[in-house]
Amino acid sequence: MKNLDPRVDAFIAKSAEFAKPILIHLRQLVHTAQPDIVETMKWSMPFFDYQGPVCQMAAFKQHAAFGFWRATMLTDPYNVLNKGEEQSAGSLGRLTSLADLPSDEILIEYIREAIKLNENGEKGTMKIKDKPSAPKKEVEVPEEFINLLDANPVAEECFNKFSPSKQNEYLTWFAEAKTDSTRSKRIQQAMEWIAEGKSRNWKYQ
Repeated sequence: MKNLDPRVDAFIAKSAEFAKPILIHLRQLVHTAQPDIVETMKWSMPFFDYQGPVCQMAAFKQHAAFGFWRATMLTDPYNVLNKGEEQSAGSLGRLTSLADLPSDEILIEYIREAIKLNENGEKGTMKIKDKPSAPKKEVEVPEEFINLLDANPVAEECFNKFSPSKQNEYLTWFAEAKTDSTRSKRIQQAMEWIAEGKSRNWKYQ
């Protein structure tokens, strides 16, 4: 395998014992599907990029997870994608052993389809109504924020548990940014705080 990131090695090494073989196997499959794919770390998770994000994996105390960046755009011919509301489970549900994974052939097919979406420049459509609960005061939800929540199941789960007023604090903060770069920096910072269960004004509470 090429284009390996030592930070991914470190992530796997510090994961729970049950998760290590799952993460190692998923990593190998991704590189088998596309040898030129590039590893990186985003929001403390291993990501695999090829002309944009393709998929990511994570490990928690009791389960591991694997997610596709544009899971909703995959055709899912074998009906293996998680369509439930438990976002922290990722695209394949809660993974506790290799037996929880679909066959290697199926996974490679899905990974290659996800790569094809990037090659074709597919951006997809984001359904805001299926994402964060709409606050009482109508505030635009940046597409960048929605995309990052999709890629970080821990942060998405935390954000969805926030009250509408706490969600609105973040969205208003984004909306008040005077430039795109400022808004992007605020969104990046928010992702770290949200993943830790912190509200926008946690420093003052």
